[in-house]
Amino acid sequence: MVKIAPSMLSADFLHLEKDVEMVNEYADIFHLDIMDGTFVPNISFGFPVVEAIAKAARKPLDVHLMIVHPEKYVERFAKAGAQYISFHYEAALEESEAIIGQIQSLGVKAGIVINPDCPVEAIFPLLPKVDFVLIMSVFAGFGGQKFIPESLDRVWAVRAELDRLGRKDVPVEIDGGVGPGNAAEIIRAGAEILVAGSSVFKSANPKEAIEAMRNA
Repeated sequence: MVKIAPSMLSADFLHLEKDVEMVNEYADIFHLDIMDGTFVPNISFGFPVVEAIAKAARKPLDVHLMIVHPEKYVERFAKAGAQYISFHYEAALEESEAIIGQIQSLGVKAGIVINPDCPVEAIFPLLPKVDFVLIMSVFAGFGGQKFIPESLDRVWAVRAELDRLGRKDVPVEIDGGVGPGNAAEIIRAGAEILVAGSSVFKSANPKEAIEAMRNA
C-alpha cells in the first residue's frame, strides 16, 4: 500500500499545530528533514521541533538526517520520537552498516539515503540490512526542486535488487519534486512511500492532493 509522507519543512511554522493535525488526519507519515549546514548548505530544525511534533503526532515520525556524523545524533532523535531514521550513504560510507545497526538497536527502523549523483549500486551491499531505502529525486538540502526523471530508473533498480534478495517487505521511499502529476509513474517504478512537501502544504486542498497521490 502506498503511503504519503508530507515533508514538514514545507509546513507553516506559524501555525504548525494545524499542519500537524492535517497530517494526522489525512496522511500516513511525518517526514522531518534535518539539515546541518555542512552536509547540505541549509539549516532546518532540530530536537525541539521534532519533540513538539512527536507530542501531537498520531502517525509515525520519519527523520531524514542530512548531516555529517549521523551516528552522534541517532540516539537523541530516537528519544525525541522518531520511528524511522535514515541517513545519507555519502555522509557515512564504510560506517554505514554500523550506523544501521545502531539505529535498529534503539528499536527504530533504519534507512539509507542516496543523492541523485550516487550510483544506486553503491548501496546494494547494505540492502540485506536496512528497513527501508530513500531515493532522493532532487539534491538534498532545498525544498521546491524539480523532479529528476532518471530517479524512476533508480527506484526500479533498487526495488528489483530488494526483490531479488527476497526483501519484498522493505519499502522504497522517494523524496523531491513529488506530487499528483507524477505520483502514478513513481508508484509504477516501485516506490511505496512518497515524500511530498510543496505539493501538499502549498496546495489549496492538501487532503485532495494526498488522496490523489495515494490513489494514483
